Amino acid sequence: MAQHFLLSAQARTLSLKAIYAAGEDKAYETFCKLRWPETDGEAVCPHCGGLDAYKITTRRRFKCAACGKQFSVTSGTILASRKMAFVDLLAAICIVANAAKGISALQLARDIDVQHKTAFVLAHKIREALASETKGAELDGEVEVDGAYFGGHIRPANKAENRVDRRKAEHQTGKRRVVIAFRQRKGRTVTFVRKSEAEGVELAKRLVNRLAVIHADEGSHWDALHAGWKTLRINHSEAYSDFEGCTNQAESYFSRLRRMVRGQHHYVSPQYLYQYANHAAWIEDHRREDNGALTHRMVGLALNHKVSRNWKGYWQRAA
Repeated sequence: MAQHFLLSAQARTLSLKAIYAAGEDKAYETFCKLRWPETDGEAVCPHCGGLDAYKITTRRRFKCAACGKQFSVTSGTILASRKMAFVDLLAAICIVANAAKGISALQLARDIDVQHKTAFVLAHKIREALASETKGAELDGEVEVDGAYFGGHIRPANKAENRVDRRKAEHQTGKRRVVIAFRQRKGRTVTFVRKSEAEGVELAKRLVNRLAVIHADEGSHWDALHAGWKTLRINHSEAYSDFEGCTNQAESYFSRLRRMVRGQHHYVSPQYLYQYANHAAWIEDHRREDNGALTHRMVGLALNHKVSRNWKGYWQRAA
């Protein structure tokens, strides 16, 4: 039997040992080359686009010869104002890339020896950068759509006579959310977090090309899809798939997301569930790439993403 890709040597092209053995200078050079690939790592002013800049080597900063402003390799990006050494930052991103089902902020904090607050915000900044890869995407061809509910668990009372019907609306916590996933076969996975799976119909109108073929389950709210697309359905009470509809790839994504939430994070706030949903989608889409390519892709996305409105100064606002 053929060996699974993730078990092969080809899947391991970068290690923490190699990152720390190469040192701070090599890590900094990696960030420069991924920030400015067109100039092979030579600085480009983020303020005026000037190509001529002086190096302030003692501070790892540059001064633009055209506009006179100073900047660094992370200026204007989601990693701006970072205080971590570049070798530690690269190692942290490598750890996130290596985690097939995500990694908790607590474990990341222990691995790179930083405060939990630092690891929490860094992980969320990375997730936000990963989501930008599918921003504005339009799906075509064969597209599977499905939804799965997360959160809102109500712990039953100890004694049977005190228990209530937890399915009723008046006994809900209001924190239950549904992740709606659109997965293009041999393409990308795009996710949304909503209160009802039926909202996926309106999402399909702005996301899925009208010439695409949509695969959905037997949920009655998906009946509306027939009016806009060729839609194939699968009744899961009868089979997992048949010659018509099949949502197995969308459910494969939900399998990864559930293991991420239950096994790594244990609790996910509905406010930030979309972050974890996007992270799991990105991992699922790039699961056949080696960890070196994944790490460099993550760094590149972070360095091409603007300063985050959500995560800049997060703990100052939350305090």
